[in-house]
Amino acid sequence: DRQTLVAVLQFLRRSNLRESEEILRREARLLGDDLGGNVAAVATSSPGVAAVAAVPPGKGESRGDCGIGSSSRQEPRKAGSRVSSPSSKTTRSGDIIGGAVVVEDQPDVSAVLSAYNQQGDPTLYEEYYSGLKHFIECSLDCHRAELSQLFYPLFVHMYLELVYNQHESEAKSFFERFHGDQECYYQDDLRVLSSLTKKEHMKGNETMLDFRTSKFVLRISRDSYQLLKRHLQEKQNNQIWNIVQEHLYIDIFDGMPRSKQQIDAMVGSLAGEAKREANKAKVFFGLLKEPEFDVPLDDEDEEGENEEGKPKKKKPKKDNVGSKSKKQDPNAPPQNRIPLPELKDSDKLDKVMNMKEAARRVRLGPECLPSICFYTFLNAYQGLTAVDITDDSSMIVGGFADSTVRVWSVTPKKLRSVKTAADLSLIDKESDDVLERIMDEKTASELKILYGHSGPVYGTSFSPDRNYLLSCSEDGTVRLWSLQTFTCLVGYKGHNYPVWDTQFSPYGYYFVSGGHDRVARLWATDHYQPLRIFAGHLADVTCTRFHPNSNYIATGSADRTIRLWDVLNGNCVRIFTGHKGPIHSLAFSPNGRFLATGATDGRVLLWDIGHGLMVGELKGHTDTIYALRFSRDGEILASGSMDNTVRLWDAVKAFEDLETDDFTTATGHINLPENSQDLLLGTYMTKSTPVVHLHFTRRNLLLAAGAYSSQ
Repeated sequence: DRQTLVAVLQFLRRSNLRESEEILRREARLLGDDLGGNVAAVATSSPGVAAVAAVPPGKGESRGDCGIGSSSRQEPRKAGSRVSSPSSKTTRSGDIIGGAVVVEDQPDVSAVLSAYNQQGDPTLYEEYYSGLKHFIECSLDCHRAELSQLFYPLFVHMYLELVYNQHESEAKSFFERFHGDQECYYQDDLRVLSSLTKKEHMKGNETMLDFRTSKFVLRISRDSYQLLKRHLQEKQNNQIWNIVQEHLYIDIFDGMPRSKQQIDAMVGSLAGEAKREANKAKVFFGLLKEPEFDVPLDDEDEEGENEEGKPKKKKPKKDNVGSKSKKQDPNAPPQNRIPLPELKDSDKLDKVMNMKEAARRVRLGPECLPSICFYTFLNAYQGLTAVDITDDSSMIVGGFADSTVRVWSVTPKKLRSVKTAADLSLIDKESDDVLERIMDEKTASELKILYGHSGPVYGTSFSPDRNYLLSCSEDGTVRLWSLQTFTCLVGYKGHNYPVWDTQFSPYGYYFVSGGHDRVARLWATDHYQPLRIFAGHLADVTCTRFHPNSNYIATGSADRTIRLWDVLNGNCVRIFTGHKGPIHSLAFSPNGRFLATGATDGRVLLWDIGHGLMVGELKGHTDTIYALRFSRDGEILASGSMDNTVRLWDAVKAFEDLETDDFTTATGHINLPENSQDLLLGTYMTKSTPVVHLHFTRRNLLLAAGAYSSQ
């Protein structure tokens, strides 16, 4: 109740815990004026209502009206029960903090459900809904597309309200009559919904809870909204108006209504579209400046050629973000925004190798497509569940359903372990070839098998320096393996459920993991606890990716949204909606400006990170897209799918002449080209091998991997 909240807020303010105070205020969505003297309340509508356990009012205090969340329809307020004198509002905060205020991350189920208390006549629900349907279908074309977005959330909430109030037969007939009208991309959600036929079923159902606690977001133009409001108020259709006010968040914009295509491109996620506010924060999407160091090369000519060759190769590109220019990219984060590991000598050598390779890189384009080398895992009866390839393309790792992690060398150089401690003590540490001598020739082999997980391995990632390997598994752990000794160094325990993906930062040291518990976690290799927990998705986090500058992390989820998180403060800075199925692959363009995402709907969507907009849709695949990768200079995007094909797309053409004016950004009126076929440069079929991983070598040869399936 209010006094409790006010007291807690004052306690937080006195203790100088400003951030916590803000968070509690946002979560509780305190409405109204200055509460309790010095605590000003802010009305916001953030998704997720914190359930705050109320303290029974003491003698002589009457109970203030509950200001928690918009779903507080717990009990009708008795006349005259509003607290009048401001002095009685401020209770002693000392006793309250004791054990009363519990802010849970999952809202209390019964509190959430009580919002569905009996309202309206159950027999009229069908009439209400069909009346609205008739009104929307008869409205002008320009409004119809926008108002049709209401059908699905209203259908779900009205159905749940009937079920909650135990009108089972009415609920059943309501479902049967209208479920066929919903858009095809809600089929999976409707299947879950159809199994909820009794009040008891609603108690433990996660989908149900999500739908209840996160307001469904609709983006509608002011004209369409006024039309709807007028209709509902004239008809005195309070039932529907209550649901609209209570469970939907209508993001109203000024300007032309959007067309059916524009709306269809953006909707389809579990909680509707993203609010426009969600994509307003500034994102530093530029690249960090490459460290400068002088390392003598083998021969002088090569150095000259390399210095010359590098910028020359980059000239044709419009924005030379990829070039190792001495200028700082204006969109880049400050160099020291997050602490990054120092470069070791071996890293510097590797960078020099990288530059030499880059000088020989093939310049790709529509006229010059990459060769593709496909690694097929044969007889993988262990069930291949994850693949990764080192940056220098020397090793490939497979994660398997039998809980093993297998590392292969794909060069003639065999994999060797370091000698035992006793043997190492005999080595002359000053000799030039000490790094060779510490390796034990007796252990040389093409394949090393790493045992340690107790469930299928769903994600693998090599560290940039090739000394470490990460793997994550259904057993809830992420393991760090040494590629010097081929043993497990650490098991990171934080997720309580399967971990679906993990990835090293492009600078090493940090890594990210995402799992069934709906959160992504940021770790550092030398901490056994996560450094950041990114919470906000409404379903499993299925894939994770670091931005090339390591300041941001993208996560894709089964709630059909992609979120971009700031590593520095853990904030969500972008929410992208538009996919119609769980997201399974993510790839940042090498210049850091764009993100490509693939999902079970077989579409690749392209996003402009700076403006927070969808800028392209690539259609062609007929099954889940598990792999996406940009070529080293970003000219080509490769996508690999369960439909046994690799497709190559013209990324330069897809991203040129983008309409990212302020109007588009403000309203989300995106104009996607009707046909993405002119961006498709080639389709390459395998015989019967779904593609699970793609990788461009430093010279732009495309490597693909998958396990042959004999169906």
